[in-house]
Amino acid sequence: MTIVYALVSRGKDVLAEYTATSVTGNFPTVTRVLLGKIPSNTDTTMAYQYDAQYMFHYIVEGGLIFLSMSDEVNKHRTPLNFLNDIKTRFRARYTETQCHNAFAFGMNAEFSPVLSDVMTHYNSGSPLEDDQIGLVKGQIEEVKDVVVQNIEKVLERGEKIDLLVDKSSQLQETSFKFENSSRKLQRTFYWRKIKRRMLIGAGVCAALFVVVCAACGGLDFHRCTSD
Repeated sequence: MTIVYALVSRGKDVLAEYTATSVTGNFPTVTRVLLGKIPSNTDTTMAYQYDAQYMFHYIVEGGLIFLSMSDEVNKHRTPLNFLNDIKTRFRARYTETQCHNAFAFGMNAEFSPVLSDVMTHYNSGSPLEDDQIGLVKGQIEEVKDVVVQNIEKVLERGEKIDLLVDKSSQLQETSFKFENSSRKLQRTFYWRKIKRRMLIGAGVCAALFVVVCAACGGLDFHRCTSD
């Protein structure tokens, strides 16, 4: 299994996030909707299934949400160990006051590389055991009490449809803009080529005219005209 996305947020405000370069999709948008449904004032651990192939795991503790997305359902130990590791590192790096006062993405520049590094190690099957900050005390070997729900149970029907339409609209709009830009670029290069050829032709004609004038004695061509 592979962890492909992770974030740390204070309620709806994402403080830091990282997306693996091997995946694309609208799950960051889904995540923003999901964050609005997660009560950040109650410490809990939970998992949501999305599109029958992805799992969102999250841990809420002290008003902060630590969330990840993995590409295999029914696998909980690695994502939750990953989240506990991230939680430990984040708590060690930032104080409660910093977390409370931070703007959205206020820790992203500094902590996103940490998310990337830890995600890479957990995906490779070798957590950073040599890093004392990253050690997770009492790691979860068997996860039996994690509540798993389908994400559609927390998303309103309209929200689900809007997400899908928004994704489709963005793809169509992007495709149209790309096609339109390509056509404009092709036309630009075509007329640039035509102008270049016209200038070259005009230059050749002017050069020939000068040569002929010189050979024929001037503009009246008196040497080349016969009586």
